[in-house]
Amino acid sequence: MAVSRLLNDLNDPQHQAVTSLSQHLLVLAGAGSGKTRVLAHRIAWLIETTQISPWSIIAVTFTNKTAREMRGRIETLLHLDTQSMWIGTFHSLSHRLLRRHWQEAGLSQQFQILDNEDQLGFLKRICKQLQLDENLWPVRQFQNFINNSKDAGLQPQDIDVQGSDQLANQVQVYQAYQTACERGALVDFGELLLRSHKLWLQRPDILQHYQNRFQHLLVDEFQDTNTIQYAWLRTLAGSSCSVTVVGDDDQSIYSWRGARIENIQQFSQDFKHGEIIRLEQNYRSTETILKAANGLIKHNNGRLGKSLWTEDQSGEPISIYAGFNEQDEARFIVEQIHRWESAGNLRSEAAILYRSNAQSRVLEEALIRSSKPYRIYGGQRFYDRLEIRNALAYMRLVNNRYDDAAIERIINIPTRGIGVRTLDVIRQNARTEGSSLWQAAQGIIISSALPARAHNALHGFLNLIEQMATATAQMQLDELTDYIIRVSGLIKHHSKEKGEKAQTRIENLNELVSAAKTFASTWSPAQLNRQLDEEADERPETALAAMLDQAALDSGEQQADESEDSVQLMTLHSAKGLEFPLVFMAGLEEGLFPHQLSLVADGRLEEERRLCYVGITRAMQKLIITYAEARRLHGQDTMNRPSRFISELPQELIEEVRLKSSVRRPLSYRPAVSNPTDRRSQRTNLMETPVLALGQSVRHAMFGEGTVIDAEGSGPRARVQVQFDSQGSKWLVLSHAKLELI
Repeated sequence: MAVSRLLNDLNDPQHQAVTSLSQHLLVLAGAGSGKTRVLAHRIAWLIETTQISPWSIIAVTFTNKTAREMRGRIETLLHLDTQSMWIGTFHSLSHRLLRRHWQEAGLSQQFQILDNEDQLGFLKRICKQLQLDENLWPVRQFQNFINNSKDAGLQPQDIDVQGSDQLANQVQVYQAYQTACERGALVDFGELLLRSHKLWLQRPDILQHYQNRFQHLLVDEFQDTNTIQYAWLRTLAGSSCSVTVVGDDDQSIYSWRGARIENIQQFSQDFKHGEIIRLEQNYRSTETILKAANGLIKHNNGRLGKSLWTEDQSGEPISIYAGFNEQDEARFIVEQIHRWESAGNLRSEAAILYRSNAQSRVLEEALIRSSKPYRIYGGQRFYDRLEIRNALAYMRLVNNRYDDAAIERIINIPTRGIGVRTLDVIRQNARTEGSSLWQAAQGIIISSALPARAHNALHGFLNLIEQMATATAQMQLDELTDYIIRVSGLIKHHSKEKGEKAQTRIENLNELVSAAKTFASTWSPAQLNRQLDEEADERPETALAAMLDQAALDSGEQQADESEDSVQLMTLHSAKGLEFPLVFMAGLEEGLFPHQLSLVADGRLEEERRLCYVGITRAMQKLIITYAEARRLHGQDTMNRPSRFISELPQELIEEVRLKSSVRRPLSYRPAVSNPTDRRSQRTNLMETPVLALGQSVRHAMFGEGTVIDAEGSGPRARVQVQFDSQGSKWLVLSHAKLELI
């Protein structure tokens, strides 16, 4: 094809990046600036103009999807079969290298790759062989340690335990795992990079071959590279290869996975005689959204520097909504989505982004109540998550000892020494006696049919459940939930996973306590009697039973199919690389976003700000930011300050959204005034005595908890409008409503 056709549709900086003759090139590509396009066009330009072989180019991506997209673009541009080109992820390219040089790398020709789940199962067997108590040494903790060590380029012999028993134990498992993998011809993802890098270092002849072969090395998402990936790239590049990297230091948000923002910051020092080109023209978002993103990120230090801009229209201002609480926040978001739909837009064009997985629970419930299909991108519904299912299983068993599925799920979670053989004996006795597993287990204890160790473990489990039932008999639902989560050992069990995953699981368990408190405030036997037509003995007798029923009803089927037009829910981390016409960023409060941990850890606050920048730049047409003035966390109501990130946005770009009738002045049960002239004067007189205020949380015997959002009239005719958490908005006459202040 003509070179002019290859360059025609590029803007000036893109053209400059594609045709650069510098030996090394750093392309700072802002969000929505066409970085994948630039990489593909640069590869095509190199092939077309310099007459180099397509097989002398190696391009590294972070996902298989990006690799496929890049191949497709090159095939379209050059009508070239790219299957034999070296384009792929770090792992796929390392795998290709090791398949060719398995013998030199010290591998079996038939080596197999361990995925993460297979690796976990393999490690469980290793730990069992080493007789490690999983209560003290969770297998996932060893998995994280091994993978993090490999990402840092460390083998067992490279780690100095420095007198630490814990570290020594981890290294022991790492070494045993490595030995078992070599014996079984198994290679995990981290080992692919570690082994291929080691191959180059130990066999200079093989390294020389590939350095001679590859004249151009191109890397996508360079800001996300970790230690071993950067070492892999630098080793392969040597002194003669031309290196082009594309990335954005403002979108480096994966330090908890081992990504090092320092790699992109020091690129120009490590690769001399290079050039920096900035892609700042955005083809995704409105001018207002981009200015907001620029205004926020400039508060970070050490940036390489760029400023996004667009030729598109300025667009709507960024809306900020302060909810009374998290239910009000969720209600507002759902109302805005309904307006979006009513204007002829698709639900799938709207995305709700949040910092913590635990935030999805309230949002999901609001969408379910409004019958709006939704999908959680890259994650599970709240009640489908592992830790929540574990906690609910304990609660189910406390509620009903004959729940066999609950026993099967948590009889050995956390690990308490009840193995497969013991469970098989219980199952067999239950089949023989025609009884439940619980009754069978009780019979086994009475008959002493198990060895002493298994007998004690099973007896301890049965006693634990009975203790929970007795202790929680008179507790409120949220207290009961909190007690069961703590006494069961689930917090300690999941906290041993370490890192972001453990933190997420614990936050979700704490959110379950909040869910229980919210549910209890809306549930009562009297209310249920009015809502259900079943016979009395078919109704749940307790709040616990009712909550368990509701959790089951809200499960699986509520999440929309992939093909269905549905609202998209996801964490901010999951949103990277995606774009939506309408974006909500929920929960922008200090301690939630930025996350509390970021306020005490070096460098984490700036990464939180980069994460906020990523969220803002997902929006194409409209961005709505919400926060709650009060939020129920861990079962307790907390008052929160708006996130500092809101104040860091250029204020001229922001509009505050308030409910039309939300005037924050005192409201009272004041008797009627003489000669009222109109509703406004009535409302003013009604609000003189500070007994009840707009924004006040209240409880109604039938409708549960809610928030006062409007008022009118006086004396016997005085009414208030309350937005109830589960029943929607209702007008109530004050003299009859018997509202209780919360």
